[in-house]
Amino acid sequence: MPEHTETTPTADPGRPATDPNQSAADPDQPAIDSEHSAIEPEKAARMYTEAELRADAGLPRQPDGPGFRFAAFGALLIVVLFAGYGLGRLNNGTTASAMPAAQQPAPQATVVDESRPHTHGTSVPVIGAAAGAAVGGLSLSASGLTLTPVTTSFAAGQAQRLEFTIAGPGGAPVTTFSVVHDKPLHLIVVRRDLTGFQHLHPEMAPDGTWSIDLTLAEPGIYRMVADFTALVGGSQIATTLGTDLTVAGGYAPVTLPDPVRQVATSGHSVGYEGTPVTTAVQPLLMTVTDAAGRPETVEPYLGAFGHLVVIRQGDLGYVHVHPETQLVDGKVKFWMTAPSPGTYRMFFDFQVAGRVSTAAWTVVVS
Repeated sequence: MPEHTETTPTADPGRPATDPNQSAADPDQPAIDSEHSAIEPEKAARMYTEAELRADAGLPRQPDGPGFRFAAFGALLIVVLFAGYGLGRLNNGTTASAMPAAQQPAPQATVVDESRPHTHGTSVPVIGAAAGAAVGGLSLSASGLTLTPVTTSFAAGQAQRLEFTIAGPGGAPVTTFSVVHDKPLHLIVVRRDLTGFQHLHPEMAPDGTWSIDLTLAEPGIYRMVADFTALVGGSQIATTLGTDLTVAGGYAPVTLPDPVRQVATSGHSVGYEGTPVTTAVQPLLMTVTDAAGRPETVEPYLGAFGHLVVIRQGDLGYVHVHPETQLVDGKVKFWMTAPSPGTYRMFFDFQVAGRVSTAAWTVVVS
Protein backbone atom coordinates (compact mmCIF):
# COMPACT_ATOMS: atom_id res chain seq x y z
CA MET A 1 0.00 0.00 0.00
CA PRO A 2 1.51 3.40 -0.93
CA GLU A 3 2.61 5.61 1.93
CA HIS A 4 0.07 8.25 2.86
CA THR A 5 1.25 11.83 2.06
CA GLU A 6 0.11 14.56 4.39
CA THR A 7 -0.62 18.13 3.13
CA THR A 8 -1.42 21.41 4.83
CA PRO A 9 -4.99 22.68 4.22
CA THR A 10 -5.52 26.14 2.77
CA ALA A 11 -6.24 28.73 5.41
CA ASP A 12 -9.77 30.14 5.48
CA PRO A 13 -9.86 33.99 5.03
CA GLY A 14 -10.58 35.66 8.24
CA ARG A 15 -9.47 32.72 10.32
CA PRO A 16 -6.12 32.10 12.01
CA ALA A 17 -3.72 29.86 10.10
CA THR A 18 -4.27 26.17 10.64
CA ASP A 19 -1.90 24.41 13.06
CA PRO A 20 0.89 23.09 10.86
CA ASN A 21 1.05 19.93 12.97
CA GLN A 22 -2.56 19.08 12.23
CA SER A 23 -3.03 16.18 9.74
CA ALA A 24 -4.84 16.93 6.48
CA ALA A 25 -7.80 14.97 5.26
CA ASP A 26 -7.08 11.71 3.53
CA PRO A 27 -7.60 12.13 -0.25
CA ASP A 28 -9.61 8.91 -0.27
CA GLN A 29 -12.21 10.41 2.10
CA PRO A 30 -15.25 12.42 0.83
CA ALA A 31 -14.96 16.21 0.89
CA ILE A 32 -16.25 18.02 3.97
CA ASP A 33 -18.52 21.06 3.70
CA SER A 34 -16.32 24.18 3.81
CA GLU A 35 -18.73 25.84 6.19
CA HIS A 36 -17.74 23.40 8.93
CA SER A 37 -14.32 22.19 7.84
CA ALA A 38 -12.57 24.69 10.10
CA ILE A 39 -14.11 23.39 13.30
CA GLU A 40 -11.30 22.23 15.53
CA PRO A 41 -11.60 18.52 16.36
CA GLU A 42 -10.78 19.04 20.03
CA LYS A 43 -13.93 21.18 20.40
CA ALA A 44 -16.09 18.33 19.22
CA ALA A 45 -16.17 16.88 22.73
CA ARG A 46 -19.30 18.95 23.68
CA MET A 47 -22.53 20.03 21.94
CA TYR A 48 -22.46 23.42 20.22
CA THR A 49 -25.25 25.97 19.70
CA GLU A 50 -25.91 27.43 16.28
CA ALA A 51 -24.35 30.72 17.34
CA GLU A 52 -21.12 29.07 18.42
CA LEU A 53 -20.87 27.02 15.26
CA ARG A 54 -21.42 30.03 12.99
CA ALA A 55 -18.95 32.10 14.99
CA ASP A 56 -16.27 29.42 14.64
CA ALA A 57 -16.94 29.25 10.90
CA GLY A 58 -16.73 33.07 10.52
CA LEU A 59 -20.38 33.42 9.42
CA PRO A 60 -23.00 36.00 10.48
CA ARG A 61 -25.08 35.05 13.48
CA GLN A 62 -28.59 33.80 12.65
CA PRO A 63 -31.39 32.60 14.87
CA ASP A 64 -31.34 28.98 15.87
CA GLY A 65 -33.66 26.74 13.88
CA PRO A 66 -34.48 23.03 13.54
CA GLY A 67 -32.98 22.82 10.03
CA PHE A 68 -29.76 24.41 11.06
CA ARG A 69 -29.46 22.28 14.18
CA PHE A 70 -29.86 19.13 12.05
CA ALA A 71 -27.20 20.29 9.59
CA ALA A 72 -24.87 21.30 12.44
CA PHE A 73 -25.25 17.90 14.06
CA GLY A 74 -24.36 16.20 10.76
CA ALA A 75 -21.31 18.40 10.31
CA LEU A 76 -20.25 17.75 13.90
CA LEU A 77 -20.53 14.03 13.32
CA ILE A 78 -18.34 14.26 10.21
CA VAL A 79 -15.74 16.27 12.13
CA VAL A 80 -15.62 13.73 14.96
CA LEU A 81 -15.17 10.88 12.50
CA PHE A 82 -12.51 12.82 10.64
CA ALA A 83 -10.61 13.55 13.86
CA GLY A 84 -10.70 9.90 14.92
CA TYR A 85 -9.56 8.75 11.48
CA GLY A 86 -6.69 11.27 11.44
CA LEU A 87 -5.51 10.27 14.91
CA GLY A 88 -5.64 6.64 13.89
CA ARG A 89 -3.52 7.33 10.79
CA LEU A 90 -1.00 9.28 12.86
CA ASN A 91 -0.72 6.49 15.40
CA ASN A 92 -0.37 3.81 12.75
CA GLY A 93 3.22 2.55 12.66
CA THR A 94 4.19 4.05 16.00
CA THR A 95 1.86 2.31 18.45
CA ALA A 96 1.39 -1.45 18.60
CA SER A 97 -2.10 -2.70 17.92
CA ALA A 98 -4.06 -3.58 21.02
CA MET A 99 -5.76 -6.48 19.24
CA PRO A 100 -4.38 -9.78 20.56
CA ALA A 101 -2.69 -12.17 18.16
CA ALA A 102 -4.81 -14.96 16.76
CA GLN A 103 -5.06 -17.80 19.19
CA GLN A 104 -3.38 -20.98 17.96
CA PRO A 105 -5.11 -24.26 18.78
CA ALA A 106 -3.51 -26.00 21.71
CA PRO A 107 -1.35 -28.97 20.71
CA GLN A 108 -3.13 -32.25 21.10
CA ALA A 109 -1.55 -35.55 22.02
CA THR A 110 -1.14 -37.85 19.06
CA VAL A 111 -3.44 -40.84 19.32
CA VAL A 112 -1.54 -43.88 18.12
CA ASP A 113 -3.41 -46.91 16.86
CA GLU A 114 -1.29 -49.79 18.16
CA SER A 115 -2.72 -52.02 15.44
CA ARG A 116 -0.90 -50.01 12.78
CA PRO A 117 2.85 -49.71 12.14
CA HIS A 118 4.46 -46.86 14.04
CA THR A 119 7.63 -45.91 15.87
CA HIS A 120 8.19 -45.59 19.62
CA GLY A 121 11.07 -43.78 21.23
CA THR A 122 9.90 -40.15 21.41
CA SER A 123 7.38 -38.20 23.45
CA VAL A 124 5.07 -38.32 20.43
CA PRO A 125 5.47 -41.49 18.34
CA VAL A 126 6.70 -40.73 14.85
CA ILE A 127 4.71 -42.14 11.95
CA GLY A 128 7.19 -42.02 9.10
CA ALA A 129 9.08 -38.74 9.39
CA ALA A 130 10.60 -37.72 6.06
CA ALA A 131 13.67 -36.14 7.68
CA GLY A 132 14.58 -39.15 9.81
CA ALA A 133 12.85 -40.58 12.86
CA ALA A 134 13.53 -38.93 16.22
CA VAL A 135 15.29 -40.96 18.89
CA GLY A 136 14.60 -41.35 22.58
CA GLY A 137 16.34 -42.57 25.68
CA LEU A 138 19.04 -39.89 25.61
CA SER A 139 17.89 -38.02 28.72
CA LEU A 140 16.83 -39.01 32.23
CA SER A 141 14.24 -36.22 32.23
CA ALA A 142 11.68 -35.28 29.56
CA SER A 143 8.05 -34.17 29.29
CA GLY A 144 8.04 -33.21 32.98
CA LEU A 145 9.01 -36.74 34.05
CA THR A 146 12.32 -37.86 35.61
CA LEU A 147 13.90 -41.30 35.87
CA THR A 148 15.47 -41.80 39.31
CA PRO A 149 17.40 -45.04 39.89
CA VAL A 150 18.06 -46.19 43.48
CA THR A 151 21.50 -47.50 42.53
CA THR A 152 23.52 -47.51 39.31
CA SER A 153 26.51 -49.69 40.35
CA PHE A 154 26.51 -53.42 39.64
CA ALA A 155 28.90 -56.34 40.00
CA ALA A 156 29.73 -58.29 36.85
CA GLY A 157 27.88 -61.58 36.41
CA GLN A 158 25.81 -61.31 39.60
CA ALA A 159 22.05 -60.88 39.84
CA GLN A 160 21.25 -57.62 41.57
CA ARG A 161 18.04 -55.77 42.23
CA LEU A 162 17.50 -52.78 39.93
CA GLU A 163 15.08 -50.25 41.42
CA PHE A 164 13.91 -46.91 40.07
CA THR A 165 11.00 -44.47 40.05
CA ILE A 166 9.43 -42.20 37.44
CA ALA A 167 8.88 -38.86 39.20
CA GLY A 168 6.22 -36.43 38.03
CA PRO A 169 6.47 -32.62 37.72
CA GLY A 170 5.97 -32.23 41.49
CA GLY A 171 8.68 -34.74 42.38
CA ALA A 172 6.38 -37.52 43.61
CA PRO A 173 6.60 -40.94 41.93
CA VAL A 174 4.00 -41.60 39.24
CA THR A 175 1.89 -44.67 40.06
CA THR A 176 -0.47 -44.89 37.08
CA PHE A 177 0.63 -46.10 33.64
CA SER A 178 -1.11 -47.28 30.49
CA VAL A 179 -0.63 -50.86 29.41
CA VAL A 180 1.07 -50.82 25.99
CA HIS A 181 1.73 -54.16 24.30
CA ASP A 182 0.70 -56.09 27.39
CA LYS A 183 3.04 -54.22 29.78
CA PRO A 184 2.95 -50.84 31.56
CA LEU A 185 6.72 -50.37 31.10
CA HIS A 186 9.33 -51.86 28.78
CA LEU A 187 12.95 -51.72 29.94
CA ILE A 188 15.84 -51.99 27.48
CA VAL A 189 19.39 -52.56 28.78
CA VAL A 190 22.45 -52.62 26.48
CA ARG A 191 26.18 -52.06 26.94
CA ARG A 192 27.68 -49.04 25.20
CA ASP A 193 29.41 -51.22 22.62
CA LEU A 194 25.88 -52.50 21.70
CA THR A 195 26.38 -55.94 23.27
CA GLY A 196 24.49 -57.57 26.15
CA PHE A 197 21.02 -56.52 24.90
CA GLN A 198 18.07 -57.29 27.23
CA HIS A 199 14.36 -56.49 26.89
CA LEU A 200 12.83 -56.67 30.39
CA HIS A 201 9.57 -55.91 32.20
CA PRO A 202 9.95 -54.75 35.83
CA GLU A 203 7.10 -54.79 38.33
CA MET A 204 5.83 -51.68 40.10
CA ALA A 205 5.09 -51.49 43.82
CA PRO A 206 2.12 -49.42 45.09
CA ASP A 207 4.48 -46.55 45.98
CA GLY A 208 5.65 -46.25 42.34
CA THR A 209 8.97 -48.08 42.73
CA TRP A 210 9.85 -50.32 39.78
CA SER A 211 12.14 -53.30 40.39
CA ILE A 212 13.62 -56.35 38.67
CA ASP A 213 16.57 -58.67 39.13
CA LEU A 214 19.24 -57.68 36.62
CA THR A 215 22.43 -59.48 35.66
CA LEU A 216 25.08 -57.58 33.71
CA ALA A 217 27.57 -60.16 32.49
CA GLU A 218 30.62 -58.05 31.69
CA PRO A 219 32.27 -54.88 33.05
CA GLY A 220 31.51 -51.63 31.28
CA ILE A 221 28.95 -48.85 31.00
CA TYR A 222 25.39 -49.93 30.21
CA ARG A 223 22.41 -47.86 29.16
CA MET A 224 18.97 -48.52 30.62
CA VAL A 225 15.99 -47.10 28.69
CA ALA A 226 12.49 -47.04 30.22
CA ASP A 227 9.77 -46.95 27.55
CA PHE A 228 6.30 -46.19 28.98
CA THR A 229 3.11 -44.13 28.87
CA ALA A 230 2.41 -42.36 32.18
CA LEU A 231 -0.98 -41.04 33.26
CA VAL A 232 -0.44 -37.62 34.82
CA GLY A 233 -3.24 -35.18 35.56
CA GLY A 234 -5.62 -37.05 33.30
CA SER A 235 -3.21 -36.91 30.33
CA GLN A 236 -1.20 -39.70 28.73
CA ILE A 237 2.52 -38.94 28.40
CA ALA A 238 4.34 -41.43 26.16
CA THR A 239 8.10 -41.07 26.41
CA THR A 240 11.42 -42.84 26.97
CA LEU A 241 13.93 -41.97 29.67
CA GLY A 242 17.46 -43.30 30.02
CA THR A 243 20.42 -43.36 32.38
CA ASP A 244 23.74 -45.21 32.69
CA LEU A 245 24.57 -48.24 34.83
CA THR A 246 28.17 -49.04 35.77
CA VAL A 247 29.84 -52.45 36.15
CA ALA A 248 33.32 -52.13 37.61
CA GLY A 249 36.23 -54.03 36.10
CA GLY A 250 38.40 -54.14 33.02
CA TYR A 251 36.35 -53.05 30.04
CA ALA A 252 37.27 -54.32 26.59
CA PRO A 253 34.76 -53.05 24.00
CA VAL A 254 33.66 -55.57 21.40
CA THR A 255 33.85 -54.64 17.72
CA LEU A 256 30.47 -54.83 16.02
CA PRO A 257 29.95 -57.68 13.55
CA ASP A 258 29.98 -56.79 9.87
CA PRO A 259 26.62 -56.00 8.26
CA VAL A 260 24.92 -59.18 7.03
CA ARG A 261 21.36 -60.08 6.10
CA GLN A 262 21.11 -63.50 7.76
CA VAL A 263 22.01 -64.41 11.35
CA ALA A 264 21.64 -67.51 13.53
CA THR A 265 20.12 -67.40 17.02
CA SER A 266 18.73 -70.08 19.36
CA GLY A 267 18.56 -72.68 16.59
CA HIS A 268 16.81 -70.32 14.17
CA SER A 269 18.01 -68.61 11.03
CA VAL A 270 16.62 -65.07 10.79
CA GLY A 271 16.96 -62.75 7.82
CA TYR A 272 15.59 -59.41 6.79
CA GLU A 273 14.71 -57.66 3.54
CA GLY A 274 14.70 -53.91 2.97
CA THR A 275 17.12 -51.05 3.51
CA PRO A 276 16.56 -48.34 6.14
CA VAL A 277 17.07 -44.77 4.90
CA THR A 278 16.63 -41.33 6.47
CA THR A 279 14.48 -39.79 3.73
CA ALA A 280 11.53 -42.19 3.50
CA VAL A 281 9.64 -44.85 5.38
CA GLN A 282 10.84 -48.23 4.15
CA PRO A 283 9.45 -51.73 4.78
CA LEU A 284 11.58 -54.28 6.63
CA LEU A 285 10.44 -57.91 6.41
CA MET A 286 11.79 -60.49 8.87
CA THR A 287 11.84 -64.18 7.98
CA VAL A 288 12.37 -66.93 10.57
CA THR A 289 13.37 -70.46 9.47
CA ASP A 290 14.85 -73.48 11.19
CA ALA A 291 18.43 -74.64 10.69
CA ALA A 292 17.38 -76.55 7.53
CA GLY A 293 15.76 -73.44 6.02
CA ARG A 294 12.15 -74.49 6.64
CA PRO A 295 9.78 -71.65 7.60
CA GLU A 296 8.99 -71.32 11.30
CA THR A 297 5.62 -70.19 12.61
CA VAL A 298 6.07 -66.86 14.37
CA GLU A 299 3.66 -66.39 17.27
CA PRO A 300 2.35 -63.18 18.82
CA TYR A 301 4.55 -61.85 21.61
CA LEU A 302 3.54 -58.89 23.80
CA GLY A 303 0.60 -58.10 21.56
CA ALA A 304 2.50 -58.23 18.26
CA PHE A 305 4.31 -60.62 15.93
CA GLY A 306 7.60 -59.16 17.05
CA HIS A 307 9.36 -56.07 18.36
CA LEU A 308 12.19 -54.22 16.67
CA VAL A 309 14.55 -52.08 18.75
CA VAL A 310 17.09 -50.00 16.82
CA ILE A 311 19.99 -48.38 18.70
CA ARG A 312 22.46 -45.93 17.18
CA GLN A 313 26.16 -46.43 17.79
CA GLY A 314 27.81 -43.60 19.73
CA ASP A 315 24.99 -41.93 21.66
CA LEU A 316 22.73 -45.02 21.94
CA GLY A 317 19.76 -43.16 20.49
CA TYR A 318 16.75 -45.48 20.77
CA VAL A 319 13.89 -46.32 18.40
CA HIS A 320 11.22 -48.99 19.05
CA VAL A 321 9.14 -50.19 16.09
CA HIS A 322 6.05 -52.39 16.05
CA PRO A 323 4.97 -54.46 13.04
CA GLU A 324 1.83 -54.75 11.01
CA THR A 325 -0.93 -56.76 12.66
CA GLN A 326 -0.84 -59.54 10.08
CA LEU A 327 2.02 -61.60 8.69
CA VAL A 328 2.90 -61.07 5.03
CA ASP A 329 3.58 -64.48 3.46
CA GLY A 330 4.75 -65.66 6.87
CA LYS A 331 7.06 -62.64 7.31
CA VAL A 332 6.92 -59.98 10.03
CA LYS A 333 6.63 -56.58 8.35
CA PHE A 334 7.89 -53.38 9.97
CA TRP A 335 7.99 -49.82 8.61
CA MET A 336 10.95 -47.67 9.59
CA THR A 337 12.80 -44.44 8.93
CA ALA A 338 16.43 -44.28 10.09
CA PRO A 339 17.08 -41.33 12.45
CA SER A 340 20.32 -40.28 10.72
CA PRO A 341 23.26 -41.65 8.74
CA GLY A 342 25.43 -43.88 10.89
CA THR A 343 25.89 -47.38 12.26
CA TYR A 344 23.06 -49.12 14.10
CA ARG A 345 22.33 -52.38 15.80
CA MET A 346 18.86 -53.83 15.11
CA PHE A 347 17.39 -56.23 17.71
CA PHE A 348 14.37 -58.31 16.65
CA ASP A 349 12.42 -60.07 19.44
CA PHE A 350 10.17 -62.89 18.23
CA GLN A 351 8.48 -65.98 19.59
CA VAL A 352 8.38 -69.51 18.13
CA ALA A 353 6.83 -72.50 19.97
CA GLY A 354 6.39 -70.41 23.13
CA ARG A 355 10.04 -69.42 23.30
CA VAL A 356 11.26 -65.84 22.87
CA SER A 357 14.50 -65.25 20.97
CA THR A 358 16.39 -62.19 19.76
CA ALA A 359 18.13 -61.76 16.42
CA ALA A 360 20.58 -58.87 15.93
CA TRP A 361 22.11 -57.22 12.88
CA THR A 362 24.59 -54.43 12.25
CA VAL A 363 23.15 -51.91 9.79
CA VAL A 364 25.00 -49.00 8.20
CA VAL A 365 22.78 -46.16 6.97
CA SER A 366 24.40 -43.83 4.45
